[in-house]
Amino acid sequence: MEFTQLIRERYSCKKYDGRRVDPARLEAILQAGRLAPTAKNQQEQKIYVIQSDEGLAKVDSITPCRYGAATVLLVAYDSTNIYQYPGGKRDSGVEDAAIVATHMMLAARDAGVDSCWLNRFDPDEAASVFGLPENEKPVMLLDLGYAAPGAGPLPPHSARRDLSETVRYL
Repeated sequence: MEFTQLIRERYSCKKYDGRRVDPARLEAILQAGRLAPTAKNQQEQKIYVIQSDEGLAKVDSITPCRYGAATVLLVAYDSTNIYQYPGGKRDSGVEDAAIVATHMMLAARDAGVDSCWLNRFDPDEAASVFGLPENEKPVMLLDLGYAAPGAGPLPPHSARRDLSETVRYL
């Protein structure tokens, strides 16, 4: 799919038909995350593929937003393997995990898989529920699957501010 069409058509799916993402498509999505750029190429992302009934029940215990997806990716980063920015006030962990997740989300659309970026959960609770090592910090959950009949973008999906409201040339 042409990139501009892909980003126009992609939306946050809020109703899945319950089918798992097939292995070849899932592999392509995960590869897109692996190829994403990270600060100083630290590659501190940690991706957990959740498809078991037990794992999905854990997702449901920390967020109401799985929407019936049968595949969920938990995207985290290794806090011991991050780039510390000059000044010591920021590091690359969250932004690199977000770049990786965005690559996977767009690759999903390209593969005919719907998705929804979830951030309505407590990261500390997610780390505890999934037994993550202390150094791994959850950033988001990515629902993956196939839209159920009648699913589609929410009404405000295509509303966008004019560039003059969001861009300044310095």
